[in-house]
Amino acid sequence: MLNEKLAADFKEAMRSKDSLRLSTLRMLKSATEYYKIEKKQESLTDADITGIIKKQIKQRQDSIEGFEKGGRADLVEKEKAELAILKSYLPEELSQAQVEEIVKAVIAEVEATTKADMGKVMKAVQARTAGRADNRLVSQIVSAQLP
Repeated sequence: MLNEKLAADFKEAMRSKDSLRLSTLRMLKSATEYYKIEKKQESLTDADITGIIKKQIKQRQDSIEGFEKGGRADLVEKEKAELAILKSYLPEELSQAQVEEIVKAVIAEVEATTKADMGKVMKAVQARTAGRADNRLVSQIVSAQLP
């Protein structure tokens, strides 16, 4: 389903001559094709495509950080625009309060008591959030909750 949406948006970007959206979707399409070849798959699931989008988002975030350090405001704006386009294809993210509730519930369930249990907690939280929460945020919250 996500694959069809990407294809339709790609065609629409071509028709409307939206060069930024078109180039971003072209890069995403290329990444999905490389993934298919790498995994030797005929088609991709929505989970696969979501993973690819997240990887692309991470790359944009790293680029923005680097360009800001280098004083390249023009490239920062371009990367931020691409980032917004990519994020529009992900499910809505959970708020910090929602993530904190999930973390508290998981800590109680797995009976985590120290930071040594952080791995178990992170794994369970990531399974529950299903990609709707930033892993850095989850890690910070879990770290703050465990003594």
